[in-house]
Amino acid sequence: MNPPLFQPHCASPQYETARLDALRRLELLDSPPSEAFDRITRMAAQLFGLPIAAVSLTDANRQWFKSKVGITHDTIPRMKAPCALVADERAVLVVPDLLEDPYFRDSPLADGGIRFYAGAPLTTSEGFCLGAMCVLGTEPRQVSLAERQALTDLATMVMAQIELQHAFGRVDPVSGLPNRNQFIIDFNDLELYEPNGEVRIAALISLASPQELSDAQRVMGSSYLDDMVRETVPQLRLGGAGKIYHVGSTQFAFFAPRGLSIEPFCEQMQSWLDARASYGQARLITTTTVGIAPFTVGQTEGLDLLRNMHSAAHDALAAERCVRVFSSHHDAILQRRFWLVTEFGTALASEDELHLMFQPKVSLLDGACVGVEALLRWNHPTAGAISPGEFMPVIETTSLARATTEWVLRAALRQMVAWRRDGLALQVAVNVSAVNLEEPDFCDRVLMELQHHGLAPSCLVIELTESALMRNPKVAQATLERLGRAGVQLAIDDFGTGYSSLSYLQSLPANVVKIDQSFMRNLVQDERCRALVGTMIKLSHDLGHKVVAEGVETVEVEDFLRLAGCDEVQGYLHARPLAPAVLVEWLAARQP
Repeated sequence: MNPPLFQPHCASPQYETARLDALRRLELLDSPPSEAFDRITRMAAQLFGLPIAAVSLTDANRQWFKSKVGITHDTIPRMKAPCALVADERAVLVVPDLLEDPYFRDSPLADGGIRFYAGAPLTTSEGFCLGAMCVLGTEPRQVSLAERQALTDLATMVMAQIELQHAFGRVDPVSGLPNRNQFIIDFNDLELYEPNGEVRIAALISLASPQELSDAQRVMGSSYLDDMVRETVPQLRLGGAGKIYHVGSTQFAFFAPRGLSIEPFCEQMQSWLDARASYGQARLITTTTVGIAPFTVGQTEGLDLLRNMHSAAHDALAAERCVRVFSSHHDAILQRRFWLVTEFGTALASEDELHLMFQPKVSLLDGACVGVEALLRWNHPTAGAISPGEFMPVIETTSLARATTEWVLRAALRQMVAWRRDGLALQVAVNVSAVNLEEPDFCDRVLMELQHHGLAPSCLVIELTESALMRNPKVAQATLERLGRAGVQLAIDDFGTGYSSLSYLQSLPANVVKIDQSFMRNLVQDERCRALVGTMIKLSHDLGHKVVAEGVETVEVEDFLRLAGCDEVQGYLHARPLAPAVLVEWLAARQP
């Protein structure tokens, strides 16, 4: 009989508590398999010529295998497990024959046909043993000094890998949790050991909206956010999350347990949110949301999963219960918006994708064309014509708004110059966005372009919506007053659909009010609509504004507008938006 290397004894309770805490801080238990560890495990099995090798971590009541060769199960009981003795003693353990050893002969390993065991401790820099790098065989065996040293070296390599993952570019310094890099690595490792095609669920918890984060940092400083993060980590662990990843400044991600479906997981997350809302100062000034995204192992990219979860968490800000499951339909809309912005930037730099069409404005007094509105059109080289109703609302919210207005303004002024060379003097209206009004040099650029093209300011009309005017009223009014003093004509577009006040409209230096086309659709049939339009026309005249009705498509609507005192109309009744050459033909055909 070969006696064990040493007689087993239990480590002190204080040491065991500290050891388990060190193990759990590393976020290794129940984490996905990793090729970085498997490479060392395979090396150990080949070096010793044995069928079984493992990186075994000693938990409170079990041995869990972070990496394994020749083993089908993930865990065994800690009781009578040789790796548990390695963790207690923090020393190499060699058992030549488990069946001949009085302590291990009735261990789970011996019952499973294992006869030989050798394990070297996985010891942290603080002196805590996490478990063992072990090799096992089905036949009794001895170990040479060289093999003992090799096993110790392999254990050191495993520990170096553990500490490398934890400390070098894979751990957030504030929370002490694995970061986004580690999330991607662990996600990729899922494909190695879980069935391809299996559907899993992941969640992202966002502690605050971008605006809330900005406000909190401005008022409280970044340390407040750090404290909020540290406060949340133990709450997440108590909420049942497994390995937690700190993937953003105030965002955490984790994988749901295998086999859990969407509905109960959503309820679990909602319960966690409800419990979180009952304590902590952060709840008073921030909105915590949960974005949930299913994914398919082997078919989903890690960065795509993070993006999907982030998108769902952002959408949850508008949800009643602050938990939202990723929507592929909504994602398609966001992808389309991003594509539009990216491609439109290219279109601005090209020579043939963008062009202007011009829709006439017709006087109701004598039927003459008194001006045109310049309308931007986009013909993408592969996607074809893209509706301005789709791309303009998107572009106006980005930094491209300035460049877009500049492109339209220059193109419209060039066309005016070309028409004037041919003896055609037309006033042209150009739409600008709220962003343009807030540009400190907007007036200077408009007047400079007019001067550069040799055009009088009165030949240009600037059209703005009510919503644009109300975004920053004081700045907008100052900008418009300066343009008005210079002689540029000003029009309020889509009148009746915004949120401006009558007192504000009274003070605006506008020359024209354009009644939105939505009021024209039921004008003939709807008595209340007729009354409203009539009131808007009278009110605008009383304020000194000329009135243009948009979207006029029938003679009946035009007749009513004429009787109500409207000055001009614009719509398909007279002409759709026309190319410059076609507009010239249209004007010629209207001559007596």
